[in-house]
Amino acid sequence: MSASSEQTSYESPAGTATSMSRVLPTDMTERPAGCPFAPAPGLERRRGDGAVQPLTLANGAHAFMVTGFDEARAVMGDQRFSSDRVRYPDASQLQPHEVAALAERGETPARAAVEERTDGMFVFMDPPEHTRLRRLLTGQFTVRRMKALESRVREIAVEHIEAMQAAGTEADLVPSYALPIPSLMICELLGVDYADREEFQHNTHISLALTTTDEERAKARAALYGFIQHLVNHKRQNPADDLLSGLVHDAEPPLTNAQLVDVALVLLGAGHETTANMLGLGTLALLDNPDQLAALRADPSLIDNTVEELLRYLSIIQLGVTRIATEDVTVGGVDIPAGTTVVIATPEANRDQRHFPEPDQLDVHRPRSPHLAFGHGIHQCLGQQLARIEMRIGFAELFNRLPNLRLAVPVEEIPLRNDMQIFGVHALPVTWA
Repeated sequence: MSASSEQTSYESPAGTATSMSRVLPTDMTERPAGCPFAPAPGLERRRGDGAVQPLTLANGAHAFMVTGFDEARAVMGDQRFSSDRVRYPDASQLQPHEVAALAERGETPARAAVEERTDGMFVFMDPPEHTRLRRLLTGQFTVRRMKALESRVREIAVEHIEAMQAAGTEADLVPSYALPIPSLMICELLGVDYADREEFQHNTHISLALTTTDEERAKARAALYGFIQHLVNHKRQNPADDLLSGLVHDAEPPLTNAQLVDVALVLLGAGHETTANMLGLGTLALLDNPDQLAALRADPSLIDNTVEELLRYLSIIQLGVTRIATEDVTVGGVDIPAGTTVVIATPEANRDQRHFPEPDQLDVHRPRSPHLAFGHGIHQCLGQQLARIEMRIGFAELFNRLPNLRLAVPVEEIPLRNDMQIFGVHALPVTWA
């Protein structure tokens, strides 16, 4: 899981959360073929325009984009910037005609009069509602518990490498390795039957695709909710030693069905989608930088550094972390009026040259320093320790057991996830013969 869990969002029946990436200008997210690690052209052109700068969304709404590391941390750590997309409407959720009508009247989206949040989309909540749900989950994601899962992660990694070897000398690493590791782990942690993963992953893919129609997205989200609702009902009747059973039976006061479904959707979606893309894109980055891969092979103790550097360098979130100013706030010398949507440009903040010398270079020897791949503040990713374990073991086992691993096609032929909210590769053909 990563900060992109805030993007891996699903609209509840009450309309709690929607993705904003589809209304970003395409030049802010689409990377050229053969250049998967370069910033999107629109971001690159804006370098030097300030750490906080105006941004016009594709729907015509005016927002601010934060590209500076310090400024991004300031926004994510300041409770004057809300995550609550129900009470404080995100301008990116508006249709173009709604933006035009508001502009004609000289208005901004009105704050909704919501007495109490009854959903479970905790990533889009503020305290105290966020605090209660977050506290219920924090105990499930302790460092000790995550470390206890290391042997299981290694078993899964080895099993899938051996399966690839048994099948021949070539494979698509995404379905054969990158996706199964986090998918199996989050399914086991939540108590989901792994045999049901394909249905969930299919509908998740549709929900996160930027090219999906509203009708297709609504159908996929309804299917996701039905899937999780069935699972929650099953856990009520058949509790087991898993995270979801604990939430169903042990929460005080008890969570409603709607809250349980929302929480499970966030965890299940974020738990496989983000880390799977880090494993796939991270492998491509190391294969495309043979000097860095050679350094890691020569000194396996660099694996922790390598994981942190890949998290910084790749920043797979597609500009989707947003906050809404609840009052007039000044950030980086720029005045942000109350009601304004602020977009955190994580890929740029993680390449802020004020913090990272030669930020566009992948350097596994780079001294470890804070990055924003897992967010910052009260919404920092709950599952970051599990994600780190999956990446550390996933990369180490892959390159140790397949010493001749290399791309089976030129980099230019690797299909990039420019059409998705979370960046990565759709496929990664490799060979080890």
